[in-house]
Amino acid sequence: MKKLVLAAALTAAASTAFAGNMEAPVMEPEVIVETATSSSSAGIVVPLILLAVVAAAVAD
Repeated sequence: MKKLVLAAALTAAASTAFAGNMEAPVMEPEVIVETATSSSSAGIVVPLILLAVVAAAVAD
């Protein structure tokens, strides 16, 4: 019984440590990084290579 009371007291004491204050939260602005691509077909190279590998595996 003593351990239960002690655990309840420690839980109650720990929960008050996370109480908020009256200040408004400060929100950091999001950083958006734009990257420039060198060509418009850059996204199709990997699927074409994968298709060639699968075709070579099926041909054997």
